[in-house]
Amino acid sequence: MAESSMESNYPPFIGTLYRNSNYQFWILQFVGWFGLSLISFLSLTLWYNQQGAAYIAHTILQSALGVLVSWPLRWVFHYFWYDSGVFRISAAIAGVLGCSLVWTILRMTTFMAMTGESDLWSDFGGWLFGSILIFVCWVAFYHGVKYYQLLQKEHETLLMVAAENKEQQLRRSRAETIAHEAQLKMLRYQLNPHFLFNTLNAISALVQIKKSSTANSMIVQLSDFLRYSLDNDPIKRVSLEQELDALRLYLNIEQTRFGDRLELEFDIQPEASTVLVPSLILQPLIENAIKYAIAPSEAGGKLVIAARLDGEFVEIEVTDTGPGLENYQIEPDAVGVGLRNTIDRLHEFYGDNYKFRLERAKPSGLNVYMRMPLDKQPK
Repeated sequence: MAESSMESNYPPFIGTLYRNSNYQFWILQFVGWFGLSLISFLSLTLWYNQQGAAYIAHTILQSALGVLVSWPLRWVFHYFWYDSGVFRISAAIAGVLGCSLVWTILRMTTFMAMTGESDLWSDFGGWLFGSILIFVCWVAFYHGVKYYQLLQKEHETLLMVAAENKEQQLRRSRAETIAHEAQLKMLRYQLNPHFLFNTLNAISALVQIKKSSTANSMIVQLSDFLRYSLDNDPIKRVSLEQELDALRLYLNIEQTRFGDRLELEFDIQPEASTVLVPSLILQPLIENAIKYAIAPSEAGGKLVIAARLDGEFVEIEVTDTGPGLENYQIEPDAVGVGLRNTIDRLHEFYGDNYKFRLERAKPSGLNVYMRMPLDKQPK
C-alpha cells in the first residue's frame, strides 16, 4: 500500500526501476565505471597530454573491463550476506584484492597493446594500488546502496503494517460505534412501550369509569409526547431545558390522571439549563416516582426536580414525598425497567464517569441523584 502510493508519484519507467534491484545495479555500474572514464580522461589523459585515439579508447575500455570484473563481486556478497561479519569482511577483502589484481593486469596489457608502450610492469604496484582504491570504493558504495535499500524496504513494511493496523482500528472503531448506537437506540426505544403500556392502562381505567373527556385529553397529550419521543434522535443529547419541556408533556398526562394529588416543583439553576443530557433521561425516574410515591397515596404527593452545576459536572435530583426506599425495588437483580434503563443509558453515554444513587429523602420519600460530566450546548 505504501509502496504503490510512492510509485504512483513517478512515471512508469521510474516505478519499474524503483521495484527492480537488477536494473538499479546495472545502471549504477555503467554510470559509476564510465564516470570513472571521464575522471581518468580529465585528470590523467589530458594531464599527460595523451589525447590520441588509442589512449582515449583505452580509458573507455578499462571502464568496460571494470564493469565485467566487478560483476562477480555482487554474487559473492549475495552468497555471504547472511553469514557472520568475519566471513563477510574476509570475502570483501578477498574480492577486492582478486578483482584489483585481475583488472590491473587487463588494464596494463590492453594499454601496452593499444598504445605500443612497453616495459610498464615496473609500475605494476602503482597501477595495483589505484585499482585497490577504486574497488574499495566500489565495495563501500555497494554496501551503502544495499543497506539503504534494506532500510527503505523495512520502512515500507512498517508503513504497510501501520496502515493495516490503522485500518483494523478504524473497522473496530466503526463496529464499536455502530454497536454503541444500536445499544442506545434499543434502550431509548425501550422506554416508549414501557411508558405507553402504563398510560394506556390509565386511559382504559378512565374509559371504564366513563370519564371520556379526560381520557380523550390524555390521548391527545400522549400523542404529543410520543411525537416528541419519536422525532428525537435517541443517540444524541439535548439541552436540559429541552429535556424538561419533554418532561412537562409527560407530566401533563399524569396531572390529568391525578389532578391536585400531584404537586410539582422545579428548582433548576439557570446555568444548568444549557447542559446537554441524554434525551428522556428523567421520564422513567418521574414515572417510577409517580408509580411508587404518588399513586398509592390517597393524598398524593410532591415531586421536586432540581439541577445545578458543580465544577465540571451537572447534578440532577428527583425527589418525591412517598414512603421511601422500602417500596422501591433497588436490588441489582430486581431493578425495574425504568431504573435499569436509566443506569444502562448513563453507562453507554459516560462509561464510568457518572454517579447514580438512590437515597432516603427527609423527612420521607426517595431522592434519585445523578451526576454527569458537563457538556454545554454551543451558543
